[in-house]
This record gives sequence, structure tokens and C-alpha cells, in this order.
Amino acid sequence: MRLAALPRFPLAQLPTPLEEAPSLSAVLGAVRVLVKRDDLTGLALGGNKTRKLEYLIGDARSRGATVILTEGPAQSNHCRQTAAAAARAGLRCVLVLNSPASDPPLQGNLLLDYLFGATVHLVTERTARRALLERLAGELEQRQERPYVIPTGGSTPVGAAAYVRAALELSEQLVERGIQASRVYLATSTSGGTHAGLALGAKLLGAPFRVVGVAVEDDTKAIREQVATLANETAALLGLDIRITPEEIVVDDRWVGPGYGVPSSETLEAIVLAARTEGLVLDPVYTGKAMAALVGQVRRGEVAPGETVIFLHSGGAPALFAQADQLATVFRNGVKVAQ
Repeated sequence: MRLAALPRFPLAQLPTPLEEAPSLSAVLGAVRVLVKRDDLTGLALGGNKTRKLEYLIGDARSRGATVILTEGPAQSNHCRQTAAAAARAGLRCVLVLNSPASDPPLQGNLLLDYLFGATVHLVTERTARRALLERLAGELEQRQERPYVIPTGGSTPVGAAAYVRAALELSEQLVERGIQASRVYLATSTSGGTHAGLALGAKLLGAPFRVVGVAVEDDTKAIREQVATLANETAALLGLDIRITPEEIVVDDRWVGPGYGVPSSETLEAIVLAARTEGLVLDPVYTGKAMAALVGQVRRGEVAPGETVIFLHSGGAPALFAQADQLATVFRNGVKVAQ
């Protein structure tokens, strides 16, 4: 495998902890829950994108890049971590963000984007981001700059390779502690980089655990196809003779709620439950929905009694502060949390 040969710029505190969640396990009653703490990768308040950025920034530096460009919503965890990674690497950073507001509140991830020195361009529609990103990259090239463009979420074979490495790391932690886990829960979307890397890593290891992607947006077919395609492109990059079909990709789309970035009552309950049992801070866009799926599957009897499951905490805490109004309804009106 060619993973060790890929250029890498150290950014993350690794390995991230694999922690027991005894209080949450006790509330759920039937299962043992562990948390893989990728919210503790260290850079810019942590998160899963830091692993990917080690390889993406490494690739950019190897190509002589002078400026990093990427895109996402105004509260993008990826963009926040990219801005910080670029700053640490001594590179300029340009972000193209979408927001329905022409002047969105300077809070959460957006506040940190500016703090890390990124140049921010705002558009109103998600579909307008890519064209502007490409135009800005072209203008930079004309000025003799060397732009390095990172797609949404850092979801390229180079970025996904980081989660093949994470799968190996997790497997080593489980072996060292004599733990057999049946499932790993994580948030997934149509960018799919984390999911693709973990799915490929799990297959490489002989499937020691089932990777359960919890959809945070409505397009399950597109998620499966994108994750499988990206996993296969990553396998080719790493010189692995492994192929994954869309049918092998597990996606649970029952917890999307009203839509991307909009939490349901189940999401809000999961956020409160994780906070009040384990002191974990989840976000309403990604990790809250992934935890809602874990809790919901256990309560519905879809997870067998005695199973050990892992929750991949991919970070995202800054986005929580940008949706304070949603959580305020929990505290004012109450969301029933079984304890």
C-alpha cells in the first residue's frame, strides 16, 4: 500500500482517543458504546477534516502551491479547518461560502474563518460556489500564483486516504484492548470522503466492523454512488486491488429530518443526551444526526443486545453556537430525553 509514500504535512494529534461511554451505554441499556474522538484532532478546535488536510496540504506543498482555495456553507467545518491548516503551512487561503443572508452573523465557523486570515467570498446559492471558485483560481494563475483547489469537504482520493489510515488506527486500538466492535456510526453526505476512506479501510482489514453512514441530506442513491466511486479512486491511488460497489455502502437516511443543516427533534434529543450523559458536544448538522441514528437503531431493536458499537465523533462544535436558537427551544419547551 502506498499510503506512507503520500506527501503529508503534520497537523493532527494522533492517535485520537477511543473512549468508553458508560453513562450513555447505561441509558441505552442494550449495547456498549465507545466514542472515537476525532473532535480532538487538535487543529482549530478539532474535527475529522484535519486528518484529510494533512494529506491535502502535503500534496499542495509538494506541488509548490501558494494559495489554498475551497468551498462550503457559511458554517462549514471543513472551511474553518482549511483556513487554519493553510495558516500553519504559511499559505494564503481563499474561501467561497454560501449563505442566504448577504451579511451572515459573524459567529461559529465563519468567525473562525476570518480569525485564521482567510479571504472570504459569499454567494447566496450553493450551486454558485464552484463557478466562483474556478474563476478565482484562474485569476490567481494569471497573477503568477499557484492555486490549489480543494473540493467540498476535502473529498478527493488524497483526502479520503487519511481515513484509510484512521481505520487502521482504530483497528489497532480495538486489538490492543481486546474489543470486538460490530458497527461504526458516522455522518455522511454526497461529498463522502470520510465514509469512503473508512469503508475502504474496513474492507482492507477484512471487515472487522460495519461502517454505518448516517445521511445528513436527502439523496441516498447519490451518497452510495459517490462513496463507492471515491473509495475505488482512493484504492487506485494507494495501489490496492480492492473494489467497492454502491450496494456495499451502508447509508441510513431516516434521520435527515427537515433537511441539510436543519435538526429534527431526534437530533436535538441526541445532542442533549450526549451532553448530559458523557459531556460530549455534538453539532446539529452532522454528529447530532449520527448520534440520533445510533440511539434510534438501539431503541428500535435493530442493534442486538450485547453488541459493541463505535460512534465516530467528527467534530463540528462551532456550528452549535450558530444554531443557538434551535437549542433554546429545547431548554424553553423541553425535549424528552430518556435517562
